[in-house]
Amino acid sequence: MKRILIIALVAIAPIWASANEAPAAGGHAFEANPSNTASLQRGAKWYVNYCSGCHSMQYVRYQSLIDALGVSEEQVERNLMFAADAAHEVMRAAMPADRSERWFGRTPPDLSLIARARGASYLYAYLTGFYLDDTRTMGVNNLALPGASMPHALWELEGFKRAVFRTDEVVAEDGTVALREVFDHFEPVTHGDMSDEEFHQAVGDVVNFLVWAGEPMQLERQRLGVYVILFLLVFLLLAVLLKKEYWRDVH
Repeated sequence: MKRILIIALVAIAPIWASANEAPAAGGHAFEANPSNTASLQRGAKWYVNYCSGCHSMQYVRYQSLIDALGVSEEQVERNLMFAADAAHEVMRAAMPADRSERWFGRTPPDLSLIARARGASYLYAYLTGFYLDDTRTMGVNNLALPGASMPHALWELEGFKRAVFRTDEVVAEDGTVALREVFDHFEPVTHGDMSDEEFHQAVGDVVNFLVWAGEPMQLERQRLGVYVILFLLVFLLLAVLLKKEYWRDVH
């Protein structure tokens, strides 16, 4: 019985880890929670209002929001469906690709799978990492992606800030010393409509929504995975008991 319990713990551990693991990309730890329906609803709202003008989600349909996020078709049509005529359509960008490429230098990427490609922590660091930079065409730069051509889409919510860097000495393997600029902290320049805490919560909601959009069935998959593991454990127990019964006379 002890061996069976050990096997059960080993079998369930990967499922538990996949459900609670926080990606470690982008320099900021952020643990996504796509099971938080209220956060997903807010994230969908922020995404549609501040991201969907330039970015598409060609693998996500508005109907998925109705089926999974607990919002009605009327709410989706009134508040979220600005670039489509029916719920079965995908979430297209409002801005034509040729114009966005001409204005920004490249077509903004589709965000359907961005969370799976870059990780939740990277997205969180990117959305909170914009700072004023007069050398850039858009007037801002980004800590997570230096030289990004994207403007600070959430500036109305956050305001603008300045990045303060410090100079550190770095000793190479051969003993030579080099100077390197390292980010130290942000200084607020203008304030937005939200407090710092409210803004970071809004960014977290957007990231949660993007994580959900990358795999809308992940919660159902994890739920079914638990039942599959439990079934296998029961089958394992029956197999062990059957083996003992078959080999009773041999021993």
